[in-house]
Amino acid sequence: MPSPLSHGRIFAVVRRIPPGRVATYGQIARRVGRPRAARQIGYALHRCPPGLPWHRVINAQGRISLPADSTAALTQRRRLIEEGVIFVDGRIDLARYGWDDSRAD
Repeated sequence: MPSPLSHGRIFAVVRRIPPGRVATYGQIARRVGRPRAARQIGYALHRCPPGLPWHRVINAQGRISLPADSTAALTQRRRLIEEGVIFVDGRIDLARYGWDDSRAD
């Protein structure tokens, strides 16, 4: 059985996502050594500390996973747009805006 996921490890990875870039929940899960734990990444981000750039984490389809009319989703979209990320039909082009975490260490 895998060890419990440390929120601290998740937050440390999310902190490294640069402005104007996004990462997927699955990408963060792989980065912390738990490739099948994308959903747990989302749970952890619900408890993130102030200042963590949680808004830079999206789903594998390039979309915001929060309910579209929620305050959090509107905040996430606004923050990404302020960083220069462009949405087309509600999606972010991961090839263009995706974080290359292979250079993160």
